[in-house]
Amino acid sequence: MSRLTISLFLLLCWLGTNVPALAAIELTPGSSGESLNAYIELLEDPDGSLGIADMGRPEVQQRFTPAAGRASVGQSRSVWWVRVQLTRSPEAPKQWWLENSGITVQRVQLYLPDGQGGWAERESSEAQPFARTRDYSYRRMLFQLPEIEGQPLTLYFRSYDPAGNSFPLKIWQLDDLKELKAGENLGFGLVYGVILALLLYNLFILIALRDRAYLWYVLATGSALVFILSMTGHGFQYFWSDAPVPVWLDRITLPSLWGIFVMRFTQELLCAQRGLRWADRLFNVACALYAVAILINFFGYRAEGAVLIAVTPIVTVPTALIIAVIRWRQGFIPARFYLLGYGTVLVSTAVLVMRAAGIIQPINFTAYMFPVAIAAESILFSFALAYRIQMLKQEKAAALEQADREKAARLAQMQASADELQAAVTTRTAELAAANQRLCERERALEHAAFHDALTELPNRRYLIERTESALSSAKRNEESLALMLIDLDHFKPINDRFGHDAGDLMLRITGQRLREHVRGGDAVARLGGDEFAVLICGPDAELQARELARRLLEELAAPVVYGDEELVVSISIGVALFPRHSSQFAGLYQTADRALYKVKAHGRSGVAVFGEDGEHSAESNLQLDVLRIRSGLL
Repeated sequence: MSRLTISLFLLLCWLGTNVPALAAIELTPGSSGESLNAYIELLEDPDGSLGIADMGRPEVQQRFTPAAGRASVGQSRSVWWVRVQLTRSPEAPKQWWLENSGITVQRVQLYLPDGQGGWAERESSEAQPFARTRDYSYRRMLFQLPEIEGQPLTLYFRSYDPAGNSFPLKIWQLDDLKELKAGENLGFGLVYGVILALLLYNLFILIALRDRAYLWYVLATGSALVFILSMTGHGFQYFWSDAPVPVWLDRITLPSLWGIFVMRFTQELLCAQRGLRWADRLFNVACALYAVAILINFFGYRAEGAVLIAVTPIVTVPTALIIAVIRWRQGFIPARFYLLGYGTVLVSTAVLVMRAAGIIQPINFTAYMFPVAIAAESILFSFALAYRIQMLKQEKAAALEQADREKAARLAQMQASADELQAAVTTRTAELAAANQRLCERERALEHAAFHDALTELPNRRYLIERTESALSSAKRNEESLALMLIDLDHFKPINDRFGHDAGDLMLRITGQRLREHVRGGDAVARLGGDEFAVLICGPDAELQARELARRLLEELAAPVVYGDEELVVSISIGVALFPRHSSQFAGLYQTADRALYKVKAHGRSGVAVFGEDGEHSAESNLQLDVLRIRSGLL
């Protein structure tokens, strides 16, 4: 025998002694639904460098170790390879279906022999759309295996999920699986229905009451319902089957949202802000940690997010239980329902965490625990809310009763002092009315003093100016005329010098009275100061009225005034200016009338003059003519 032959023989012997033999699983007619994890083998690939081509290498084959029933390796960052070898008894069917119950695993790849010495790859996980990766529409990953003939069928799973890697494997006949699927859909449908009914019922109450506890309950129940749909695989199967599981529906985001809403519900239901500020702050910190888990998960840190949502309950669970016990001991009935509901979910959540950590292995009982616990929690929390509303109503009624008592006491006190108050109000009202009357009278007096002469009670120069400006505006609009008469008493100063100022004041008052008697109601008369008066005549016949008034005044004002035993006699001089003939402004009319008055005095006084139209010379001639006419009685 040659050396080469001997070397090959020794190599084969060495390989035969160092490559572990696969424990083939023999399938019988009763194997449908059996777990395979007692017979599979595992290989940990820490850096994920191995591929299916490496599985044929002896040194890689030596790294496989029996799973010994394990179906989860917890939160491991490694890639895990699963090796399965199947054979069948002669009476067993050739066609079988392989189930991987790790519903929310991030990435699972199955390698089957392609019949040509190579491998065919199948992928079915959260990273791939449901509709394209399932051989049969089932909530869990299901693969149709090639027909098993006389030779054993060896296959490999490559599983990766740093948030919790699990691979519970079962073998099925399709008819048995369909029967199981119908029963599961019925059971889960009942759970979904209960949760959805409670969600809608409390949503209507939320709309009616606008209570924040109901808000957080509705949000927590809604997120729990979506979380259950995701965990059971029904969400992936029926609601988002045409795309990979989005990050906002994965196993990090949904439980984090549920945790936030449950913490907020706990704060509101148990009134953590009233007397339990430490617990309220811890819940706020927990909500922040859950929010951080969601955020870093969005950025691809799935493993870190899983660690956060696994660690946070270490703080929140004891806190929630402690404050619920405190409130229970304080007689707060909703705390009892909260303890029962939260305790139920707590047990199921602990089982989920232990499954994700690989402490316990996935079985059907643990898979159903959480949905059933959520349904029970929703019912108990709903009872807690109902009792809370009842207690709030009682507290409100007690507060209203107390408020009524206080109100009655205040009313009695107010009634006792009502008479005194009424008297004070009456007195004060009278004082205010009197003060207001005095103010009104004072205001009228000030206004009268501002526009009237104190001696004669006639309007003064200020009043005349404003009245003239107003009359000019009206005359311009209506195309009417206006006459301003300036009246000066002749020989008034000797009366003051001879008889004193009392006689002069009497003469001025009588003159003002006579002017009022002869001036029309629509016209105005004013004392400008000293012995000077003015009359404003308005209307289309203002010039004619001015001439007639001037004639009367020359006669009336010349009548004697009796002062004791004496008769005081004065004459008057009158100057007239016309609008629009002479000016369109008060200042112009006043100056024109004053010039006409000056001419009368220059020609002997005791007369009236209307300012002429043709300049100073002609005006003076006309003025003389008017004066002569007045004196001769022609006008």
